[in-house]
Amino acid sequence: MSPPPEFAQQIIFLYAADAAACRRFYAEVLRLELVQDQGDVAIFAVAGQRGFLGICPARGARELTDPRREGGALVTLVSDAVEEWHAWLLAQGVQPEAPPTRSPRGITHVFFRDPAGYLLEIQRFDRADWPKPGA
Repeated sequence: MSPPPEFAQQIIFLYAADAAACRRFYAEVLRLELVQDQGDVAIFAVAGQRGFLGICPARGARELTDPRREGGALVTLVSDAVEEWHAWLLAQGVQPEAPPTRSPRGITHVFFRDPAGYLLEIQRFDRADWPKPGA
C-alpha cells in the first residue's frame, strides 16, 4: 500500500465569543482575504491558497489562559516586514506585548492578541535554513 499524497492545504480554526469582532480584525487589521463566508464561519487566506485561518463562534468561554501550555495554540504569520507590521498594529490601536525582539533561535518576532484573546506572532526567520515560499 502506498502512502497517501501530501496535504495540499492547511486551515487553523479559532473560536471566538465575538466572532464578528474577530472577522473585522483579520480582514481590516491583518488585511487577510476572506475566501469563504459560511455564515457563522469565515475562512481567510493567509499564504496564497495554501494556508487558511477560520473564525468560528465559540461554544463557551475559554478554559485555557496561557496558550504556551499543553493544549494551547499560537498563530504565527511569517513576514520579512516584522517592524513594519509592528508600526501598522500600533496605528490600528493594537497593543503588542513588546516591540519586535530578536530571539537567540535566529528569528525576529512581535506578539499581540486578537479580539478573542488568541496570541498571534509575526515572525521573520533571520536564518538561511528556513524554506522560502514556493521552495
